[in-house]
Amino acid sequence: MTNRKIDHLVYCVPDLDEAVTRFNDLLGVTPSIGGRHLLKGTKNALINLGNQCYLELLAIDHLNKNITSNRWMGIDYIKEPKITRWAIQSEDLIADQKILKKYNSEMGSIEEGQRITKDNKTLKWKMTIPLNKPAVELIPFLLSWKNSSHHPTDKLEAKCSLKSISFYGNQSLNECFKDLSIAHKIIPREHSKITATISGPKGAISI
Repeated sequence: MTNRKIDHLVYCVPDLDEAVTRFNDLLGVTPSIGGRHLLKGTKNALINLGNQCYLELLAIDHLNKNITSNRWMGIDYIKEPKITRWAIQSEDLIADQKILKKYNSEMGSIEEGQRITKDNKTLKWKMTIPLNKPAVELIPFLLSWKNSSHHPTDKLEAKCSLKSISFYGNQSLNECFKDLSIAHKIIPREHSKITATISGPKGAISI
């Protein structure tokens, strides 16, 4: 079994500004403000974890009055900061889509997106869209950057790294991990949980 490249971890937080300050204090790196997801009702900031992997700090965009509930990534169901989703990179979204639908027929819808970066470069991607619930989903969503000139981490300072990631929950989902060529194993637990250890200039933290 191969280990699929992790694209990013989604760390949902109640307050983005507070989270940016906290991670700067703990890691010694200031998260880079990403932008607003106008159709999803969220906003984010990013920390480069190296190897084309990043941590996404995600919060509700309260200035967006068009979306008041059922936002993506489980963010409407959290009461404290936590990793709610994770993404792996895909070389064949159609094949991966079929695997997701095998385990959950509501998963696997593919969307394309793009945005202009601060230096006027265009980021383009295709992805399977994460569902709005549950609060924590162990099955990853998939991302392809084939049509983009660069990856989001290419423009971010590289001072942090992902040391480890662990998954807790329903062990039956290990079959899905196997089908997606994910080498990690799910540790049995009643409620789903994803944890990670990240190191930075000031040391390591667990989230």
